[in-house]
Amino acid sequence: MSEGNLENGRFAVSTWSLHRLLGAVYPHSPDPEKSATRKEPYGPGRCSLLDIPGQLAERGVGRLELCSFHLSSLERTHLAEMRAALQDAGVLLQTLLVEDGDPSHPETAERDIQWIAGWIEIAAALGAKHMRVIAGKQAPTAENLERAAQHLGWLAKQVKDSGVRVVTENWFALLPSPRETNWLLDTLQGDVGLNGDLGNWAAPEKYDGLCDIMRRAELCHAKADFNGSGLDRADYGKSLEACRAAGYRGPYTLIYDSPFFTDEWDGILLQKAFIEEFHQQKQRAVG
Repeated sequence: MSEGNLENGRFAVSTWSLHRLLGAVYPHSPDPEKSATRKEPYGPGRCSLLDIPGQLAERGVGRLELCSFHLSSLERTHLAEMRAALQDAGVLLQTLLVEDGDPSHPETAERDIQWIAGWIEIAAALGAKHMRVIAGKQAPTAENLERAAQHLGWLAKQVKDSGVRVVTENWFALLPSPRETNWLLDTLQGDVGLNGDLGNWAAPEKYDGLCDIMRRAELCHAKADFNGSGLDRADYGKSLEACRAAGYRGPYTLIYDSPFFTDEWDGILLQKAFIEEFHQQKQRAVG
């Protein structure tokens, strides 16, 4: 698969794909009733976040996406340690994934967007190229979509001169189809980009939907489904074909979210190999 001019190659891994390996989470939230203290819903973990860049480099992956809840501290010293670990491993922090907040909420959107904006400085301190934010969790009414667009437009102004690009995702109730996704992106006039996700919409409708939106995507969460027999190759192939048909040429973030493999790296690298073979077959077909 040709990686074109993409810095650090065409593959990334999200820390979500390694959530059992990492174990602990720190669920930072704009909700004052929620606590970001350490929790272990996936067990105590077997390695530190600071070890992850080196593990990526050992496996030939040059990009990382970092979930906000995997940051144990937001202190500058901890952020500097993480940035140094990335630099030492030669790994690019593609995206900081801000995992909470709802810019579409009729009561708390203002609070939430201010909280989300606070992550810009964190993303910049880590050296992240992008910051993925949630567009909204409310029903896709005109009022909720307009509210989200207003707040995301304001957020895009806050990242000017930070070196960080804001992207959102076809995720949660506000963006259930291409119609709402395209409306939001059109309204924002390029100020907010798209991180398309292959697993957030249901098949079979999702294939046409992905073919529609991935033409606009800058990033892709290449999530695969696993069943009792392993990787659902038919679904993954159709999803990748939708990206190819749409003209997507950006990086693929390998999202492994299954108990099928005990070692999460086995699932991640299987997906990587599948994508590589998919593109090699397409290249052979055209000579």
